[in-house]
Amino acid sequence: MGRGLAAVALLAALITPTAAQAQPSLLPWPNDGLTKRDKTTDTGRRLNLPKAAMPQNKDGLPIDPADMNRADGFSPGSMIIVRVPGLDTPAALAASHLPSLRNLAASLRRRSPVIVFNARTGNRHPVWAELDSNATTDANRMLLVRPAKNFREGQRYVVVLRRLKDASGARIEPPQHGVEPGLGGELRRAGIRRRGIYRAWSFTVASERSLAGRMLHIRDDAFAQLGDRNLRDLKVAGKSPQFSITSVTNFTSAQNSTIAREVVGKVTVPCYLTQACAPGGAFTFDKHGLPQRHGATTADFICRIPRSALDPANPPQARPSLYGHGLLGNPDEVEAGNVSDMANEHNFVFCATAWAGFSDADLGNVLTSINDFSNFHTVADRMQQGFLNMLVLGRLMIHPNGLSSNAAFQKNGKSVIDTRRLFYDGNSQGGIMGGGLTAVAPDFNRAVLGVTGMNYSTLLQRSVDFDTFAQFIYPAYPDESTRQLMFAVLQLLWDRGEADGYAQHITTDPYPDTPAHTVLMHVAFGDHQVSDTTAEVEARTIGAFGYRPVVDPGRSPGWKRFQLIPSIPKFPFGGSAIVIWDAGTPAAPITNTPNRGGADPHSRPRSTPIARVQKSEFLKIGGRVVDVCGGKACHAVP
Repeated sequence: MGRGLAAVALLAALITPTAAQAQPSLLPWPNDGLTKRDKTTDTGRRLNLPKAAMPQNKDGLPIDPADMNRADGFSPGSMIIVRVPGLDTPAALAASHLPSLRNLAASLRRRSPVIVFNARTGNRHPVWAELDSNATTDANRMLLVRPAKNFREGQRYVVVLRRLKDASGARIEPPQHGVEPGLGGELRRAGIRRRGIYRAWSFTVASERSLAGRMLHIRDDAFAQLGDRNLRDLKVAGKSPQFSITSVTNFTSAQNSTIAREVVGKVTVPCYLTQACAPGGAFTFDKHGLPQRHGATTADFICRIPRSALDPANPPQARPSLYGHGLLGNPDEVEAGNVSDMANEHNFVFCATAWAGFSDADLGNVLTSINDFSNFHTVADRMQQGFLNMLVLGRLMIHPNGLSSNAAFQKNGKSVIDTRRLFYDGNSQGGIMGGGLTAVAPDFNRAVLGVTGMNYSTLLQRSVDFDTFAQFIYPAYPDESTRQLMFAVLQLLWDRGEADGYAQHITTDPYPDTPAHTVLMHVAFGDHQVSDTTAEVEARTIGAFGYRPVVDPGRSPGWKRFQLIPSIPKFPFGGSAIVIWDAGTPAAPITNTPNRGGADPHSRPRSTPIARVQKSEFLKIGGRVVDVCGGKACHAVP
């Protein structure tokens, strides 16, 4: 059977109602039976998620897949979801010898019961398998297979489950038509026999253009309005963004020992959303499927000038850096003590604006989306506008006619800002969204991503922060058998507003007309809010090198950290790196649940003076990663 007919046959099998299945199904997820042929896309496919199969809220309204169906493939961070009756307890998981987080290399071995391989090359992809620990009944417990690093854009993958066993050790019989038609050739080339296969199917990952095309378009259009059409050489051209200063506050040393001046203002940014870029606004598209401009908007910003920038003993100008705030926060977080300490200790001027889409101003729209996730595209669209707001503020910081031309940013008539290069430093959500921002940034090429990770579909249930949102989401979507699918389909939209959809271009393979970037990841061991597991997936995806020893002996029992991540070869190191900072919190569980042990170390890396030294040495023109831990595991302040 030809591949096109095979896909149609598979889709028919998936969505044909049976006595036990009253509505079409999206399982297994992802699969090419949920796509259709489309010669206009880069993959030759387009998602075709049937609305009737989408998760439904308490009112029986399915999530509208219209915007998801614009994509030409699935998320590069897709979790693979399948229901396997009998494989629904930890005992069955152990009996089947499925690869876990403790041993990622097991998924690459010849006899692995879970195999995911590239259909074109036959190369196996590292994954781990886990059962949904949040399900309250075995009947609703899904088997989840997650990529240990993201799948490659535009590539097709084959999933194979084989020799699965129940808790007693008995072989689980495969379903009828468990192997997707037309896979014989791929299975043979990959050296996999059909005998013993429980289920096998294929899926296609979305292309670069599908994932990032909207963001790159609004970036290029916005900077072209400033007269800058070459964004890859880190040279500022064209006009400065328009801005206004609304307040200037000078502090005495008694009032603030680290910050001398706070400047508040507004910067004008092209708007690409309806509703004048207010929360709830959405993209509209031209005939090429690209966002249209809707006039202009303004973004509020806060800048903090440290005392060190005014000290004659220091370099004449301070380094400018954007600061990215945390979950549903606001630019006021730039006023935090650790940020002020970083600014004054190392002579930085930090400026911040809201992460539009996921700031405190967006809370109402987020809650609206929780009641009906058909609205979630408005969150993802505004997150991309948030990226743009941050990029334009960055240009304002280093343009000669920008902030440095204003008396609020001068000392004795001269700018306190070194406009040669911009930098980025963000924490928590500022690390998660900061990864996506870094991939598209034209004015900085070095970024620190603090307590970072990526892929909300993996992160949510591994975060204590989700406890609050679960109180709203679970009653709104009471059918727990569809919850993992709900997270998976939402990730199709979330990819456009966080690092997961941009990760393959953060440090390597820069986007067109975009400079290459280098990243330092600071991770809190046992983080309660942003799982360090998701940080390691990001590190593998972006090609970061790991600082070793990762932690002291015995700190991660039964779980080797930084698997499949190469070691930093020597110091100082010129590449991208990941460093774990240990504040004494117990290791996180390997299940899809949060770490609740001990004190939350989430804020500890940025509060540690030697960690700030490492960040400062990295955030320089020609900066490097230096060893501030003396060849031993890095300890954060407790």
